[in-house]
Amino acid sequence: MNSVESPNWIEHKDPLKTGHLYADLRGRSVRGGLITITSQGMQLLVQTVSTVVLARLLSPADNGIVAMVAVVTGLAMGFADLGLSEATIQRKEITHEQVSALFWINLAIGLGLMLITAALAPALVWFYREPRLFAITLVSSVTFLFGGLRVQAEALLKRQMRYSHLGFRDVASNVLAVSVAIAIALRGGGYWAIVALPLVANFSQMLLSWIMVKWRPSMPRRHSNVGSMVHFGGRVAASYFLYNLDRSADNALIGSYWGAAPLGLYSRAYNLLLLPVRLITSPISGVAIPAFSRVQHDPERFSRYYLATIGLVIWLSTPLFGFLFVAAEPVIVLLLGRQWREAASVFQFLSISAPCQLLLESAGWILISSGQSGRLLKLYVYMTPAIIGSFVIGLHFGIKGVALSYSVVLILILPLILKFTFHSTLLTLESVGRRLVYPFSVGLSGVCVAELGTHIISPVSVISQLIIAGLGFVVTYSIALFFRPVREEILSFKRLFSELRNSS
Repeated sequence: MNSVESPNWIEHKDPLKTGHLYADLRGRSVRGGLITITSQGMQLLVQTVSTVVLARLLSPADNGIVAMVAVVTGLAMGFADLGLSEATIQRKEITHEQVSALFWINLAIGLGLMLITAALAPALVWFYREPRLFAITLVSSVTFLFGGLRVQAEALLKRQMRYSHLGFRDVASNVLAVSVAIAIALRGGGYWAIVALPLVANFSQMLLSWIMVKWRPSMPRRHSNVGSMVHFGGRVAASYFLYNLDRSADNALIGSYWGAAPLGLYSRAYNLLLLPVRLITSPISGVAIPAFSRVQHDPERFSRYYLATIGLVIWLSTPLFGFLFVAAEPVIVLLLGRQWREAASVFQFLSISAPCQLLLESAGWILISSGQSGRLLKLYVYMTPAIIGSFVIGLHFGIKGVALSYSVVLILILPLILKFTFHSTLLTLESVGRRLVYPFSVGLSGVCVAELGTHIISPVSVISQLIIAGLGFVVTYSIALFFRPVREEILSFKRLFSELRNSS
């Protein structure tokens, strides 16, 4: 039967088109968020198994040695895609020639970062006085090549909001990477198990991305008009570099000042806390940036989307991180073993800053989706001295001092960060504060009730400590439902999900 294809069908088949997404943008966003949250939950389970098993098979020093190399790879990761994935996602219209040009740029960057990282191996050996870092650095550098090959295929999947494909890819890659790492550890491979994790994960993500996307690059052309996109992406990449500098400076300082074992305790506590942080931010950022990009020229709708998003984020995060604050020691002992007990206070202090880290992530969503890469770079230029300064202040008080100093400084500068981000939008600190007052109030109340119950009952076993802390939050949130404003906020999310599910 000969029939004329509808424009929507054509756009759906073309990975560069996004016109068909507008008819059900909110529905796609929420459904995509639910799919991504599900996949992130599965990944969290896999990564938790990895964390628990590897912590019991490896020593803090093994973790510390790899964390020393992660300082360099983490910094280089900021330039891994030159921000060109965001440029592909954010741009309203894009051509095959432009994406092809960006692909070859990303590949060149990945190859360049691999060679630069490998060349830095002798310097790392000298700086940390640890000869084993030479081979670790050489092997770890290959990750950048896989990343450069993956960037544009992944960006096109996100541009098309194909969240089920991305979710399957990420879960499958994590399962494979964790299986390989555990196998290496069981066979006595030591720190090589940790080195293998990102290497296997990045390779499998790259391979699956290209299998899923219906697009292949052509040879680059001289007049592909990607100058503005590279300019945008370069500023995003510089921002990510500073962001990764903030996250890597503590490891560099602790590794140099205190050595591998304390760094292993600190990095394991930080990475363990990042599991729930990523569980929340990864699915929401993957949905928020494309969705915000599509409505960037509608200020009222943009603001409404943002307020609804952070409201959901903070309602989800406050009980989780409040519980982790109260139950830090039993969580560490249960998951990692008693040899990691010293990491519990670090884990507790870092958990204070976790909701603030989520709000800091949301600032990036706003600036990237609205094309303000220059302001994003300025934000990190202003913020980086304060963050690194907090590490220097706390360094003399050990790994606990670094964690506590960082959390306090981030809380103090967060209002300034948000105020800077909200420029030229309808958002204000007052509107955000109204959205956050109830989840923060209930969360803090949960911490107080859980702490009080723990001190009064004084449970002895790890499991009973977790149960008492958990019951404190269950009781608090159950009581909170009797207050009308809290019920209205919770019901607003239920109505939103119901409305958008029915729009599919």
